Amino acid sequence: MPEDTPTAGRDRLRELLDAVLDEDNATLTEMAGDAFASPWHFARQVSRGAGEAPVALRRRVVLERAAWQLGQGRSVTDVAFAAGYESVEGFSRAFTRAYGRTPGQAGTAPARDAHWLPAPNGIHFHPPTSLWVAGRPGQGGGDEVTALLVHHDLEDTRALLDTATGLPDEEYRRVRAPALQVLAWDGPEESLAGVLEHHVWSTEVWLAAVEGADHPARGRDDPASLLARHQEAAPRWLAFVRDVSRRGAWGDRLVDALCDPPESFVLGSVVAHVLTYGAHRRQLARHWLRAAGVPVDAGDPIDWLRRRTS
Repeated sequence: MPEDTPTAGRDRLRELLDAVLDEDNATLTEMAGDAFASPWHFARQVSRGAGEAPVALRRRVVLERAAWQLGQGRSVTDVAFAAGYESVEGFSRAFTRAYGRTPGQAGTAPARDAHWLPAPNGIHFHPPTSLWVAGRPGQGGGDEVTALLVHHDLEDTRALLDTATGLPDEEYRRVRAPALQVLAWDGPEESLAGVLEHHVWSTEVWLAAVEGADHPARGRDDPASLLARHQEAAPRWLAFVRDVSRRGAWGDRLVDALCDPPESFVLGSVVAHVLTYGAHRRQLARHWLRAAGVPVDAGDPIDWLRRRTS
């Protein structure tokens, strides 16, 4: 793949999309200026790498955002001006040409890709302020092992949270590893409460990202509340992973504009990230439950599957 292709790497993808889709860059000259290139060179580079001219790419993604906003109940007038159109009539004509229906007929769009338009590069608007870069259909094939690992992770988490509900609060919140941080940006996880809350929170955050939802509010961290949070998120996360596996979409990318600077995440790496640190936290929780005098099993997927199939 050429080095300047938009999916060649996180930094290159971000630079390309930042220049093309920045809110202040309505013209090719403005886009090129942000990329420190001449308009001719910038247009050639983007068109060769993305298979779509920069102005057309911007226009399409802005229309996709408009379609999603209309599905959320925003007025046609508000959406038209937010999309940079000088009149509602001009926006309506462009929207109707693209979607084959008027903006007033947009209705609701609950599906992740319901607002997508045909794209030669797989780059699409992903709510609320991100981008989705779809890989080639069927790339990677299905992966039952990954789906099984995710299923085990979710059920094992539920079992650990259920066990923790019987702990006295002082044992649940006892500092057992001062200054421990599993991930630097997550903050300290010095107690059983900290480890289990960070584990549940991680799934909630990534689920919101892939579903296009707002950043979730952080809930209570007592075991019963964590169990309720987990039971609400778990089936949705499992359904997401199974859908990615079914479509062979492990190479799809989510460009999260809420990060500063924006970052590109390959779906396969997101699931691997959740599984890796989830397994670490679950085993750490086991160790601390035993230290608190609570007997727990080994958390082995082999034993878990045997129990399910026996």
